[in-house]
Amino acid sequence: MDRKSNAVVAGTVVAVALLGAIVGAAPRPHADGAAQVSVKLSEWNVALSQASIAAGPVTFVVTNAGSIPHGFEVEGQGIEQEIEMIQPGASDTLTLTLKPGSYEVYCPVGSDSHKKLGMDTHLKVVGATSPAPPAAPAPSRYGASEMSEAHTKAERVQAIRVTGGGPVIQILPGPFPFPDSAAPILKAFGDEREGLESQVKNGPYSNNVVRTSGSFAFTAWDKGAVRDSVDGVAEFATQDGARWKLVMDRVQTKDVPHHPRFGGVIMGLYYHGVTQVHTPLVPTINSAVALWAVAHLYKNDVLVTDNAMVHVMLLSRTRRDGDFALSCWNCSKNKIEELQLQILPGPGEPKFAAPGGFLFVNWEQSQGR
Repeated sequence: MDRKSNAVVAGTVVAVALLGAIVGAAPRPHADGAAQVSVKLSEWNVALSQASIAAGPVTFVVTNAGSIPHGFEVEGQGIEQEIEMIQPGASDTLTLTLKPGSYEVYCPVGSDSHKKLGMDTHLKVVGATSPAPPAAPAPSRYGASEMSEAHTKAERVQAIRVTGGGPVIQILPGPFPFPDSAAPILKAFGDEREGLESQVKNGPYSNNVVRTSGSFAFTAWDKGAVRDSVDGVAEFATQDGARWKLVMDRVQTKDVPHHPRFGGVIMGLYYHGVTQVHTPLVPTINSAVALWAVAHLYKNDVLVTDNAMVHVMLLSRTRRDGDFALSCWNCSKNKIEELQLQILPGPGEPKFAAPGGFLFVNWEQSQGR
């Protein structure tokens, strides 16, 4: 999605926080004369108690109501001030003097990855004699079905065509090669920590790699919220000689906080690893495009499922030539040319007849345009 303003147990929808301002009402001033704006941070939303305030001193009282660390930044009219990090359940304050104009209010964590995931809104500052505009709901710009059609149509459409190329590898279950680096980050994952820790010992992000063959090409459209779409086909062989075909039907649009799925098509995202966005069991990367989709999956021309869960990323290179082992913990500055295709059974469906019950295939020298 085009998110100037991003992910995940199936079926969870990010709640859209509503702004509580009454039209024309002024925020209550502090004893020191500064007006107060309450801010609630969550995955992936920023909710303000007022959509509009009068010019002058303003104290933002910021609470992290989410399950992972977030930050807070105000930018506009020559001002750019932030609270770099607020832990889950904690609060902090930021006092600024604002002149009339529009200000962007967002979470700067992960080189603005949280902002791209939807943690971005705007605050209007008006002069003392200017009428305050009516408050409006703060849109959760990412994976929220509640978004109005008018706002959706205003989104700028982006598209990317991705073609797989270079060596093709199948990644088999095995130990995660950077367990010490991931360990402190896993502590932030709450109920999901146990499942992630089991993947550290024997999961899909391993150096257990075999060469194979295949093709993959798709087009993804970032149209805003639930209108994102994808069209693509992958055909590849696995180590047991089976032939697989995947036909991607539609984008998974429901948002779930951080693992393993997010909603919609996202372009230009910095995430994984140490970024506090999605699983730390992938090195820190930059992606040209990332999405979760629903697909038809065939094995040897026989339909396996019409509800396969598919994760696709065109990302900065994580694996080295030759043995294709994971070669870096922070891979974000590498060339974006690695195309990852991960396929999992749909909810309630049996594991695939493949090692680990999943399919994970990379095209190592791919391109997008």
